[in-house]
Amino acid sequence: MSTAAANVEGRSDAHQYVTVRVGGQLFGLPISSGNEVFVPDRITPVPLASREIDGVLNLRGRIVTMIDMRRLLGLSDGTLARMAVGIERTGEAFALLIDGVGDVLLLDPSTYESNPPNLEEEWTQFAEGVHRLETELLVVLDVERVLATVGGVRSAA
Repeated sequence: MSTAAANVEGRSDAHQYVTVRVGGQLFGLPISSGNEVFVPDRITPVPLASREIDGVLNLRGRIVTMIDMRRLLGLSDGTLARMAVGIERTGEAFALLIDGVGDVLLLDPSTYESNPPNLEEEWTQFAEGVHRLETELLVVLDVERVLATVGGVRSAA
């Protein structure tokens, strides 16, 4: 556990994230964004969908739009085991295809910074900011912007 995560137990201003990996990079999804983690099975391609949409699948009777985070972030397709984080917005079901899920981190706001100028330009539109951890950078994913980009949800802001 990082020092940033070690001293925030019980603090109301602490930021809590589910960590995921996409192309080797550590991303954080605000804990309130995702509602489940699963291994997708039998994704059905959608003709004429944008390249970020991997397809749809039936998950317990619901049609889930699968968003390939590697494609969205401009990364090469990988051969890692794929997982998905389920998201529900405005009555629609989505899932972010990722390479893997890590821990839930509770981070001190003092480690949070706005997007650094050297962050990939393609990534800045999907990143809220970053947390500098002891050994790596955690990019905070803006789930609302991801969904708006693929036509799923329009931001209320």
